[in-house]
Amino acid sequence: MTSFPTTLLKGYADFKQGRFSLESQRYQELAAEGQTPESLVISCCDSRAAPEMIFDSRPGEIFVVRNVANLVPPYTPDGEYHSTSAALEFAVQSLKVKHIIVLGHGRCGGIKAALSPGSEPLSPGDFIGKWMELLAPAANSVGGNEWMTEGERQTALERISIRYSIENLRTFPYISDRENNGTLSLHGAWFDISGGELLTLNSETGDFETVQGDA
Repeated sequence: MTSFPTTLLKGYADFKQGRFSLESQRYQELAAEGQTPESLVISCCDSRAAPEMIFDSRPGEIFVVRNVANLVPPYTPDGEYHSTSAALEFAVQSLKVKHIIVLGHGRCGGIKAALSPGSEPLSPGDFIGKWMELLAPAANSVGGNEWMTEGERQTALERISIRYSIENLRTFPYISDRENNGTLSLHGAWFDISGGELLTLNSETGDFETVQGDA
C-alpha cells in the first residue's frame, strides 16, 4: 500500500502543535458559527503563490478559489460544470463577501504556456488547452510583439489576465449589481515570487502599483 507523503504528515504535526494550538479557540468558533470571510481571492494553483501565506491571513478571513492562471470565465449559465463560477456564486450570494481580489503572480506556468500555443501541456483537446483559450486573443497580441522580450511578454500577459478576469466578473449579474450599489468591490493584484513584491491595480489609472511591505 502506498504511504501518505511523510512531508505532509510532518507539516500537519507542526500545524497541530503550533498554529492550531495557538488559535484553537478561533477554530472552535468557526466550527460552531460558520465562516464569514469579507474577501474572496481568486488565485493560481501554483504552489509558490498561496494567498493565505501572501496575506498572512487567519483562519476564516479569506475565501480562496484557485485555478490555472487565476482566470475568471465569462458568465455562461449553460447547465455545464463550472467550478470557478460556482465558487463565485457561493461566495457572493451566500457568504456575502465585500471584496473580490484577482491575484496573479510572476513566472506563471499557465501564462507561459498560453504564449506558446501547441506546446506542452496545451496539446489539442485537453482541459488546460481549452481553459487557456480564454486568453488567446490577448496572448496572440502580446506574443506577436517583437519589441518585447520574452520576460516582458510574460509579465504583460500575467497582468492583462488580471484585468480580463475583473471584466469577466462584471458579466455576472449579481456581482455587477452589488458593485454598482457599493456593497462589493473588485480588485486586482500581482505577486512577484522571486522578490516577494506585491502590486495592486489602481482602479482609476489601470496601473499596477507597488505595495510597501510595512503597509
